Amino acid sequence: MASRTSLKTFLTTARKALFSAPASRPKLLTFVIGNESADLDSLCSALALAYLRTNMPPHHTLHIPLANLHRQDLALRPELGAVLHHAGVQLDDLLTLSELEEADIKPEDSRWLLVDHNAPTGRVKEKFASRVVGCLDHHEDERAAMPLHTKDEPRVLKKCGSCMSHVVEHGAADTWTTLSQTKAAGGGATTKAEDSRGEQDWDAQLAFLVLGPILIDTVNLTSRDKTTPTDVQAAEFAEALIRRAGVAYDRAAYFEEITELKEDLSRMSYRDIFRKDYKRWSDGGLTLGLSGVPRGIDYLLEKIGGKDEFLSELRKWAEEEKLDIVGLMTTQHPESGFAREGLLWGLNERAVKAVKAFAGKNGETLGLQTWGGGKLDDTSGEKEWRACWRQLGLQYSRKQVAPMVREAMREAGK
Repeated sequence: MASRTSLKTFLTTARKALFSAPASRPKLLTFVIGNESADLDSLCSALALAYLRTNMPPHHTLHIPLANLHRQDLALRPELGAVLHHAGVQLDDLLTLSELEEADIKPEDSRWLLVDHNAPTGRVKEKFASRVVGCLDHHEDERAAMPLHTKDEPRVLKKCGSCMSHVVEHGAADTWTTLSQTKAAGGGATTKAEDSRGEQDWDAQLAFLVLGPILIDTVNLTSRDKTTPTDVQAAEFAEALIRRAGVAYDRAAYFEEITELKEDLSRMSYRDIFRKDYKRWSDGGLTLGLSGVPRGIDYLLEKIGGKDEFLSELRKWAEEEKLDIVGLMTTQHPESGFAREGLLWGLNERAVKAVKAFAGKNGETLGLQTWGGGKLDDTSGEKEWRACWRQLGLQYSRKQVAPMVREAMREAGK
């Protein structure tokens, strides 16, 4: 792909390559995929990085973006639909695990670039782990999971608020600047409607895609605990391209639009809420599942269902996922600013040992305080143990808390 196209046309090309006969496509298909939580940052970063890497000289190797979820789960992410709309793309344009399974790609015919994580999980780990060739991530280094030398693909592990900021920083900004000066693809590669919008509109669409997760993950660049200079520079770079295109844009309004959709759980079941932003790990012979929820515990008990239904559905979710430890980490934006809460539930003796050890070792660091007078707690048993907390250490998100729990799991397994 030596000539530039819009994001929408790029996705059409990627879909065609995925479903082409082996003789009609590149010998190796390069995939870009985000983490299993499939949150806004992972989904948008995979698309943006794939688009920019595809247009990166000298090789212009097609990179196929994959959403790390099945197609039916896209409906759980209305905030993604809003960001894609600004980028000139629809949910139906995306490629997901459903299409990957339908295409039945052989491991030896693929190579994989991870974004927003640095160790393969789920379907990629099961079938394609040996084919991972690079990563772009802002989480803790999973150490030996990623090759030290990734040749022409990036290997970036550096803390920042949004993984998307790394997409812009590491080579993409130069590529993007070059793209802005490149003529559109000729012939049938673009539609007349796309041609009429012009190159600057394509820049603006890509900029909206980039800005969505950066603003969400840094609370509109206001979070002192999350926002780094990398995030600020990436956002300012994208915003400059929107201004140059003459497209209407208001940072606060865009942030509010996405946030409102992300936090609207009113039409979701508990199961949908638990699986919308969910990550799963195995360590020390135990399996942990943590759901990120953009509303507080009070909301879940008052607006979705009561205490008994909440706990019953959480247990069912743990059984469905075959978890030893199930948990939630919530975020909310009360009038005072920002708040976190958490719940962990150990479901067998070794899991209880791990959860207790986590709380004992990290409670002070995280600023854990009993939530709601302990009405969700059950800390008297040896075969199960459950506690719910307010977390005063606001700088500790799931990125930091999950490794703490996993360390306790490994210790419990000794």
